[in-house]
Amino acid sequence: MNTATAKLASVLLQYPTAALFDGLDELDAFAAGAGPKSARQAFARFLGWLRTTEPEEVAKHYVETFDLRRRCALYLTYYRYGDTRKRGMAMVVVKAAYRDAGFVPDEDELPDYLPMVLDFAALCPRGVRLLTSHRTDLELLHRGLCKAESPYADVVAAVTAGLPRLGRYELSQVRSAWESGPPAEDVGLEPFAPPDYLAGYGAAPTSELGADQCRI
Repeated sequence: MNTATAKLASVLLQYPTAALFDGLDELDAFAAGAGPKSARQAFARFLGWLRTTEPEEVAKHYVETFDLRRRCALYLTYYRYGDTRKRGMAMVVVKAAYRDAGFVPDEDELPDYLPMVLDFAALCPRGVRLLTSHRTDLELLHRGLCKAESPYADVVAAVTAGLPRLGRYELSQVRSAWESGPPAEDVGLEPFAPPDYLAGYGAAPTSELGADQCRI
């Protein structure tokens, strides 16, 4: 996956703060380095929407989309495990991937939070492999965003454009999961986070490591 694609998607999928709108020119320039071509086109559509939409409306849309829709959660293990005990074990695997690569994530956020996984992917190949292992989950998120008619579908489309295509078996998994929805056994693990919580993540780096320090 193109490093610029992963990093830009991470920024755009976080809660839209004033800094995001102040930096649109820089984001446009950064998007020019994204790849492949379909990712650049998807980013261009999304950034065009940001430019023509009032910040308050973008923030409202973000909350209504990611915080209130089960099929649009930004937490990757949620699609496969919902609020079940198995999800906790899945996140242990994600944490282990961070640790083994020397990546130090923000402990105030769940390890499967997509913007954080994208930051990891921007740093080293192990992050890309982790993202690829959740390819079907990303497809379910994309379908949820398309169903909600959300411009954020373009950001996720840019991410998946740089990952392997789904095979026949994976597509059957996606269809089955889409029909049933995330499992609903409630064990007190919140799948969503309030906007101010997400904004707090965006205000601080997720790792103190540079790309050259992330072990392959």
